[in-house]
Amino acid sequence: MGGVDKALLPLNGRPLIAHVLDRLEPQVDRVLISANGDPARFAGLGCPVVADDQPQGPLSGVLAALAEAARQGATHVVSSPVDTPFLPGYLVPQLLLASEVATEGVAFAADVTGDHPATALWPVGLAPALAAFLATGEAKVTRFTSAHHAARALFPDPRAFLNLNTPEDLAAAEALLKGAA
Repeated sequence: MGGVDKALLPLNGRPLIAHVLDRLEPQVDRVLISANGDPARFAGLGCPVVADDQPQGPLSGVLAALAEAARQGATHVVSSPVDTPFLPGYLVPQLLLASEVATEGVAFAADVTGDHPATALWPVGLAPALAAFLATGEAKVTRFTSAHHAARALFPDPRAFLNLNTPEDLAAAEALLKGAA
């Protein structure tokens, strides 16, 4: 996207992150944003912002969120990339249901196009294992989820997990939203 902050890109007149928050907030008790850089850029969203201790990709953000969730007494964290504005309204219940069959309680989204391991449910108790994993220099989400026997939560609509990575993707999402209006 040309090096701009994806979270703040406009989609249908609102920042991309606002669409993700709209989808997640009704499904969870609290929302926090895991992001590096100036947290003031998210001040108008009303969510606390946590930064990674050691930025190594999405799992570093998950680890920061797990630490903050533990401080707040939460048992789980749900993660989602900021560029997935069409998350299903039943994401969290479906992840929780899938986590019941997972050995360690980790579950991630999947659909007919494949796995979406960055959209996942993470038990707070996995923080030490995740910290140790990242300390080895490894940061691949699928390696961690595989090692911890994560379950797949299957969703029928692949549009729910569309990642907006190019200006063309953003334009297609805009058209999709206008078509739904």
